[in-house]
Amino acid sequence: MLEDDRGGAPAPALGDRGDAGLPAAVNRLRGELASYRRPLPDRAVAEDELDALAAQAAEPAPDQERLRHSLLLVAAALGSVSALSAALEGLREAVEAQGPNGGNGTDGIHGVPR
Repeated sequence: MLEDDRGGAPAPALGDRGDAGLPAAVNRLRGELASYRRPLPDRAVAEDELDALAAQAAEPAPDQERLRHSLLLVAAALGSVSALSAALEGLREAVEAQGPNGGNGTDGIHGVPR
């Protein structure tokens, strides 16, 4: 395990990122969303996009633009719910790890350091 630069929490080793990371992150957020019982106006949007992310993760070479678009919609739907923030951050990291930078310390969406 590598140490994460944001608070010392363990970050996944490079071999743990990639294909297995995205399905796991989708499942984690999906589970936390299911257990979050308060009304969310955009819950259906988030659930639909989590389904889309899961389908994309099953593809041999997921389309980066589609992944980022789905992530953006999930973040817009759930970003203000602090109880889901850790799982949402995990999903963001998993989507970034799918990109050309592969989670190498830069923001895979913008190519700038985190």
